[in-house]
Amino acid sequence: MIYSELVRTAMRIAFDAHNGQVDKAGYPYIHHPLHLAEQMDSELATVVALLHDVAEDTPVTFEDMHQQGIPEEAITALRLLCHDKDTPYADYVANMQGNLTALQVKRADLLHNLDSTRLPAGADHSRLRARYIPALEAVEGYIRAIKEKID
Repeated sequence: MIYSELVRTAMRIAFDAHNGQVDKAGYPYIHHPLHLAEQMDSELATVVALLHDVAEDTPVTFEDMHQQGIPEEAITALRLLCHDKDTPYADYVANMQGNLTALQVKRADLLHNLDSTRLPAGADHSRLRARYIPALEAVEGYIRAIKEKID
């Protein structure tokens, strides 16, 4: 994780927005975005990791985040990471393919969501794997394609 004033702002927004939320196993939800942020190697990716579920799972909007100092480049990635339930999951993932930051955060998100130790006993692991493993493979392919263009 990168530490900066912008990251501090994103962390405050994330902590406030997810205050009182718990994950499926009953742990404070904020642990999930913090786990993702710890894996990021740029300020932008750290900010996006911290905020990746805020607009989707809390009343905080993209405009609210922007007004609090989150730059448009981060908002663009966050919009891509916000899944509209009317969009098929594969299409949602494919829409990220041109944004390396969104893809890096989504990759970390998928890996964390596939961690069976985070799920309560009796959770349907096969359903999660059926959804997330193909998405992870697609995300990794999109990341490779972007990095090949850069090199």
